Amino acid sequence: MNDPLTAFFFGIYPYIAICVMVVGSILRYDRDPYSWKADSSQLLRRRGLRWGSNLFHVGVLFILFGHFFGLLTPHALYEHVISAENKQSLAMISGGIAGGLALIGLLILIWRRLADERIKATTRFMDMAILLLLFAQLMLGMLTIPQSARHPDGATMMTLALWAQHIVTFRPGAADYLTGVAPVFKAHIVLGLTIFLIFPFTRLVHMLSVPFKYLLRPGYQVVRRGRRASPLG
Repeated sequence: MNDPLTAFFFGIYPYIAICVMVVGSILRYDRDPYSWKADSSQLLRRRGLRWGSNLFHVGVLFILFGHFFGLLTPHALYEHVISAENKQSLAMISGGIAGGLALIGLLILIWRRLADERIKATTRFMDMAILLLLFAQLMLGMLTIPQSARHPDGATMMTLALWAQHIVTFRPGAADYLTGVAPVFKAHIVLGLTIFLIFPFTRLVHMLSVPFKYLLRPGYQVVRRGRRASPLG
């Protein structure tokens, strides 16, 4: 049996965080749709935004998809293609590169918020708070790499995957898998769940507004030129 804190944070807290994220996002979109935006600071200052935003988004999107497929894909589906050891090595290398890109981009974005007076004047508390939380989460993620290197057999990665798969399939005993996991992994999971928890109350909601309809639009679009107005009216 786990202690109460472990049982709560890794057996109950995931469901609380995910429920708040889903329900809160729906309510925000329904009740306050005009706040559903990225609040870009591009109009105030372009300097540094392209590099910071692109590096951050490329790195984070790779990490998100890597976590999704890496943790939720059952071992039986890939064990004949790649071993747990090689999968962990691949995750460490690719995750380290993507994490480094995301960190560089995020530092540029944080610097813009703090150093530029025009952007700083329009920055809300939650804007800066979520940037700092993301920075802490990325740092924790990078710190898991040397910890994983101490166990190259892939056992820790398999343990984390079993925990995640038990959570999403509502199977009991999920928290038991994290009893002997290093504290840095636990902190990384708890902070990640906390970001899910506050997701509906931040600018991160714009992630859900992926314009899929543009991918399905016709290749050619008809643009009609309006009639030129007469100089006499």
